[in-house]
Amino acid sequence: MKDIDKSFRKDTETEFPLREELKPRSVTAPDGQVIEIDPLQDYFCQEPPKVHKQSYFRIVEDFYNWARAHSLWILGFGTGCGAIEMRPLMTPRFDAYRYGIQWRPTPRQANLLVISGYLSVKTLKRAIRAYEQMPQPKYVVGLGSCTINGGMYWDSYNTIKRLDDYLPVDLYIAGCMPRPEALLAGFMDLKKLIRKGKAEGANKYAENFDWYKANQKSVIKDWDMPDYNW
Repeated sequence: MKDIDKSFRKDTETEFPLREELKPRSVTAPDGQVIEIDPLQDYFCQEPPKVHKQSYFRIVEDFYNWARAHSLWILGFGTGCGAIEMRPLMTPRFDAYRYGIQWRPTPRQANLLVISGYLSVKTLKRAIRAYEQMPQPKYVVGLGSCTINGGMYWDSYNTIKRLDDYLPVDLYIAGCMPRPEALLAGFMDLKKLIRKGKAEGANKYAENFDWYKANQKSVIKDWDMPDYNW
């Protein structure tokens, strides 16, 4: 992994110079000791993602999946216009909380990333970082036509047209944009997949990590972060 980081840094510095705060530097500690700091190596875990193994006992794994299905904590990161459709779900009319669905402010507290519509290359970069910081097991929902084929922006140079080439999508909800009722129906379908143990997007990401990373880097030209943002 370190060799990959070194080669990446060399290529990046040639084409896209690293920001000043990401460059290796020396810092003098209060006791006079000089400390070498390499932000890309020191601030992030260097281990690639690992497959989340199931329990040895089927009944235990079924219980875990039941609990996971009833605890969908969505990362409050609105990537596109579909984020507007999620707001009514918090209101008494739809009341998503009664289904165990709620919104959390940070990736560390969430297990569901909803890509809510139009996704640009710049936003994809942030979505990858947010997704990789979420603990396993975790899930991705593609919301709206834009995540499936680019939607009305399909011919834009800056639009991500097929989300599952870059992040493992467990469920798509079609529409432009889907109404709150459609979102609830989609979340119910996701619950069924989790209960059956078929929502394995995070494990798919770990197993095919090199393929996903190659696709991500093919569109994100100013790659100034480690390969895995845990």
